[in-house]
Amino acid sequence: MKLILDPKSLVIGLATAGCAFFLIGSKSQQESDNGKFQTEIRPNGIVILNTQNGDYLFAADMIDIRRNQWIKGEFYKTFNKLEDNKK
Repeated sequence: MKLILDPKSLVIGLATAGCAFFLIGSKSQQESDNGKFQTEIRPNGIVILNTQNGDYLFAADMIDIRRNQWIKGEFYKTFNKLEDNKK
């Protein structure tokens, strides 16, 4: 049995396979939480920042992690009003 491929069938097959690989490999940006949070640990405190909406958690005086007072806030509201959030 002899197999003969005409150019039209070959191009259609390659295009279909390429589209199938592209659709399988792509995913929505909304489904991924990769890189959503950034953490900075320093001798004087810990800051956890949600990079998607600007919410943050801050813990100062790192003597013992169980005794820290966590302060939460919104980055844009705090810095637009220039107010101290340590209430």
